[in-house]
Amino acid sequence: MPAPPTPPVAADTVIELADRPGRPIVLIERRNPPPGWALPGGFVDVGERVEAAAVREAREETGLAVRLVALLGCYSDPGRDPRGHTVSLVYVAEAVGTPVAADDARRVLVCDPDAAPAPLAFDHALILADYRRFRAARELPPPRP
Repeated sequence: MPAPPTPPVAADTVIELADRPGRPIVLIERRNPPPGWALPGGFVDVGERVEAAAVREAREETGLAVRLVALLGCYSDPGRDPRGHTVSLVYVAEAVGTPVAADDARRVLVCDPDAAPAPLAFDHALILADYRRFRAARELPPPRP
């Protein structure tokens, strides 16, 4: 029986810099369309665990070795990615050091999560809102219908 068509799976990471006051986060400016600022992340390779993809993509795009802290949520709105339906599992992670733009990242930005620049790509404004709630109260966002 042929495999049913399914959306690609991605892994994104909200990286907190644990060695800086206020634990700012790391965003990347995307090198490829769609344009904008985004959380570090990318597609899961066949045979790869989603967690491993999150760690790999964070290192590829920022040069940081991250430690995953929590699964923030699964984001699957069919309209979240203008390139097509994509499902993303988003992790909260921590790292130390200075991020450096590489791979698909044109630039990196270290910022307060309340002061993220515009435009944010995909549904990353929603993800950052969920992250701020998690950071303030350690509450995960509820599932969205």
